[in-house]
Amino acid sequence: MLSLIVAESALELVPKEIQQHNSVISHSKKLGKKPSEILLDNSWHFAAMKGIKNEIKRGRPDLVHFSLLEACSIPLYYEKKISVYVHTIEDKVIFIGDEVHLPKSYHRFAGLIEKLYSEKVIRVEGKVLLEIKEMNFAQLIDKIKPKRIIGLSTKGVLSSCEEVAKKLTDGTCLVIGGFPKGHFSERIKNKIEYLVNVDKKPLNSHIVISRILYEYEKTIFM
Repeated sequence: MLSLIVAESALELVPKEIQQHNSVISHSKKLGKKPSEILLDNSWHFAAMKGIKNEIKRGRPDLVHFSLLEACSIPLYYEKKISVYVHTIEDKVIFIGDEVHLPKSYHRFAGLIEKLYSEKVIRVEGKVLLEIKEMNFAQLIDKIKPKRIIGLSTKGVLSSCEEVAKKLTDGTCLVIGGFPKGHFSERIKNKIEYLVNVDKKPLNSHIVISRILYEYEKTIFM
């Protein structure tokens, strides 16, 4: 099975050090939740985020939403030929189950993820749809045990989506960043065997995911 990891994703609850900031308190009141129960989002918490560690790579849960919609709304996923994981910048991993219909509305997606952080597991009729665990990237790789790890980055060797798709086989793990700016940390890069760049200009992660997985589908379904 092919694996996809959206790595170092900008998906986390508001960190403790900024929970008392006015913008965070105001937003949490609008949502009817505690500051510690809502997702960090720079659309709302831009002022509060100034100066926090890895600021440019945090506070964009919408990017993860886009990426998951692309990966979990295609024949490859419906035919159970891909497993999808979200590794967060704070070293948590979200396991995406089979036949999960993620909300297309970002507001509903955010609420679902906030519930997941609180309850750790989302079940429907006894079936696990989403589960979050404390786990770093290396531990996730050890669990998946891929035969090959291909990373997608603007710092990689220039290639094309078609050429990358040709390299994908059963047991390959694709890794793409789930952050708005910056690059993979060294601990991520050290686990990647092949680092490739599929366009001369930077593309959003969800665009790269959709293009590569479509090319891969063409090799196995057509």
